[in-house]
Amino acid sequence: MKIRLILIALTLVLSGCNMAVTSFPAEGPIENPELPPTPYPDTPAPDAIEAPLVESPAFIEIQFLNELDGWAVTETQLIRTNDGGITWYTVTPSDLTETGYTAETLVFDRNHVWVQKPDFNNFPNNGLLYRTTDGGLTWTISSTPFSGGDLNFIDVNNGWMLADLGVGAGSNAVAVFQTTDGGATWTQTYTNDPNNPEAGDSLPLGGIKSDLVPLDMQTAWVSGVIYSPGTVYLYRTDDGGQTWAPVTLALPEGAENFELGIDRDQLQFVTASEAFLGVRMSGEISQTAIYVTNNAGNTWTLTPALIPNGGESDFLSAQEAIVYNGEQFYVTRDAARTWNVVSPDIVFGDSFATMDFVNLMSGWVVTVDPENHRSLYRTMDGGATWLPVIP
Repeated sequence: MKIRLILIALTLVLSGCNMAVTSFPAEGPIENPELPPTPYPDTPAPDAIEAPLVESPAFIEIQFLNELDGWAVTETQLIRTNDGGITWYTVTPSDLTETGYTAETLVFDRNHVWVQKPDFNNFPNNGLLYRTTDGGLTWTISSTPFSGGDLNFIDVNNGWMLADLGVGAGSNAVAVFQTTDGGATWTQTYTNDPNNPEAGDSLPLGGIKSDLVPLDMQTAWVSGVIYSPGTVYLYRTDDGGQTWAPVTLALPEGAENFELGIDRDQLQFVTASEAFLGVRMSGEISQTAIYVTNNAGNTWTLTPALIPNGGESDFLSAQEAIVYNGEQFYVTRDAARTWNVVSPDIVFGDSFATMDFVNLMSGWVVTVDPENHRSLYRTMDGGATWLPVIP
């Protein structure tokens, strides 16, 4: 799961727009065995990062690459750790004074990170892109022909941007850009901006776009929500974003009465051919349907169980995934055919802000209290036991 924040307001809009409809039962097994703890071996202390220390960081988003290396965003800083979150260092570019909810941050690996900062005086047509290739010790800056949106790279050179051009009345104008030089220059391949006489309509203006997920530089998906019961907003391109076609999904029984949405990070490829897709179904109750593909998204298969109140997810491999539903962690080891339910020893409740797992045993949760104090917790036994790392 990457750190992506510029469209956070859109996600809040999506989650608040439920429709009163008749519920329908989940199909398929959700099993409940307890997951045994796994011994966690001691590791040598890593070398210190040559950057200033940060005391008690106020996390907004986190992303761990493994059990030691992680990155995080606060309101004013970009920070990283190499000891599992105990020690944090600021690697914020010197002239970047705001991060938080105003910037789009993409962590590719421990060395390659991008931060897109909008120019609000020239929105949506200008911004600054910060790029590091040495873990944040040095940064290069380039101007971009867009302000913010959803930034994705498939390797350190080739990337996509779904640029946000504005939202209104259930519609969202966007433009699609590509880069082949790490973000130094960008080429626009599509726009549906109604003010542009060359705008296309294969990616409809109607609907709020939440995500662009590329497979390569030709094939990608755009997902989101359109406020029409029983309709999924999911489109695919196979020509670099120049044209888009709707993707048809087999829906659960009764889903025609629900508002169906695909939230941020709910479509994830775990290999070049295998992916998970979570579709939120909102009405009198809320459930999440999980789809899988093993042919690079050419077809999608609905898995048996509907997860009640399904929320944030981490899709870890072709077989493994974790979904937090506001109370418990739902864990699959067989590509969502069956699920184990893990009850945490801490009731996170409304304090839960975000999570990140690097495998089925090791993960982190950020909490926020009513005074906006943020804490970081860690599990090493699959979500059953949680200990504070940053109280």
